[in-house]
Amino acid sequence: MRKRRSWIAPSILSLLLLLSVVWGYNQYNIRRQYEVALDNTYQRLFYDVKSHVDKVQVNLSKALLATTKERNVLLFSEIMNEATSARDKLAQMPISHNDTVATEKFLSQAADYSYFIIQKHMEGQEITPEQRSALKNIQLNAASFNNELNTLASRLAEDNFIVGMANAGRNQGNEGQPTNAFVTSLVNMDKEAAKAPELIYDGPFADQMLNRKPVGLSGKNVDLEIAKNAALDFLGREMAGDIQVFEEGENMNEVRIPIYTFQIASNNQRDIFTYVSVSKQDGKVINMTTPRGVNQKNLSLEEGLKKAQEFLNQKGFDNMEANYNLRYDGTVLYNFVYKQDDITIYPDLVKVKVALDTGDIVGFDAAAYYMNHQDRNLNKTALTQAQAQEKIKANFAIDSVRLALIPKGKEEVICYEFKGKYDGSDFIVYINGETGQEEQILQIIQNENGTLTF
Repeated sequence: MRKRRSWIAPSILSLLLLLSVVWGYNQYNIRRQYEVALDNTYQRLFYDVKSHVDKVQVNLSKALLATTKERNVLLFSEIMNEATSARDKLAQMPISHNDTVATEKFLSQAADYSYFIIQKHMEGQEITPEQRSALKNIQLNAASFNNELNTLASRLAEDNFIVGMANAGRNQGNEGQPTNAFVTSLVNMDKEAAKAPELIYDGPFADQMLNRKPVGLSGKNVDLEIAKNAALDFLGREMAGDIQVFEEGENMNEVRIPIYTFQIASNNQRDIFTYVSVSKQDGKVINMTTPRGVNQKNLSLEEGLKKAQEFLNQKGFDNMEANYNLRYDGTVLYNFVYKQDDITIYPDLVKVKVALDTGDIVGFDAAAYYMNHQDRNLNKTALTQAQAQEKIKANFAIDSVRLALIPKGKEEVICYEFKGKYDGSDFIVYINGETGQEEQILQIIQNENGTLTF
């Protein structure tokens, strides 16, 4: 019996050791398969970006040669679509947004400027020498960007170059630079894109718009201690634990809204942190996020909306009207816009995210509000509602009409907002209240994730 006991324990330990080795090897293989699949996805995204940028360059060259408005409208439509697709896929690559901000700006401007030229052609205008010069600069930048992508594509063909790309965003060198050669190449391309000359035109991605300062912040600059207290007051001191400030980047004061950013531990929940950004000017909370999982949905959309409205009222945001919402991962993101004189002011946008398990506010973004909010002199429209309605397609079934202020390039225009149905789908049509021009058409898409406009 003693001899039997003497070998039972070692046998069990050996079996457990063998099982742990097998389990560990299996986990290693699963992880390797995951990383290979992720690397393949990133490779496909890269080659898609390369293809889109190549088409942007080629079509810009054709547009500079074309002599008819009709041909240019087709070419610039393709440029707009290709540049937008390249930007969207670049955003999915394993690299920080801060490291591709100039490249994303270039692609956004290429798309937006193409739309700007299409609008001018639709109004019967020819391309001016200044616009042609701007297009030439965009074409040269696209060519330079494309050359870098071709060089990088050649390097991707080298053995093992792409391996480990799934971890690219996590691996940092001694000086804080990405160690993955792929990421390093994208960062270098972004530095070149940042050297592009300013693009001045009447559009939302024009440099004069991207570089403009917020009109909703008018006070003096605040120091770190005042900003810290603003963050704690906004979150609620009874909820806040330890607070830490993030180090500022070297270009922080050049961004549209310079901010202090804080990480605040929760007093009630272990390992839960809230990140709060406070503007250096005026000391206003610009955004807040509490990343955490939501496993249960105990609240309805209407109950979540009530929580969001109560939160905004508590924070001093008056006259805010709920707009659309987006649901995901047990939370709902509600959009609110400001109302003045019974006119919906779309540029003054605030977003509030509510967790449907507890009703806690886990996200807040007032960047657009503080960029645009101001006292406005809203004059009466030149057109009556009946006159504006004459511009609407006859078989568009109108459900509601109201006045709304919408952005148009660097300007804001008052429009009649007609909501209704056409051919079984929901649309919004905006008719300029001064000129009667059809400013915008949006389609409303409602699905299990919420209400979206396109």
